[in-house]
Amino acid sequence: MSKTLFDKIISREIAADIVHEDEHVLGFRDINPQAPVHVLFIPKRPIATLNDLTPDDAELTGRLVLAAAAFAKAQGFAEDGYRTVFNCNRDGGQSVHHIHLHLLAGRRLAWPPG
Repeated sequence: MSKTLFDKIISREIAADIVHEDEHVLGFRDINPQAPVHVLFIPKRPIATLNDLTPDDAELTGRLVLAAAAFAKAQGFAEDGYRTVFNCNRDGGQSVHHIHLHLLAGRRLAWPPG
């Protein structure tokens, strides 16, 4: 299997504006932001889609959510609010097949989006 864009960011083959890193999770600013704050949180272990998760991945996916929440608190917008989104496959809007949690903030976000 060939490396995804995110694999190359993890290995530092491609530069990214990294805002969070620990043993399991990497967080970086999206290069095509959809809000004033748009950060992606990815596991360092590649998992293509949400459909590929197993019960053994529960802790890892929880770490993605906790990293996003900690970032929101540290940046001071947690109380105003933010959105987190996972996309899955083509019709769900997933463009890189390495699961990633989008954190969007910095303005009032409408629902449905658009």
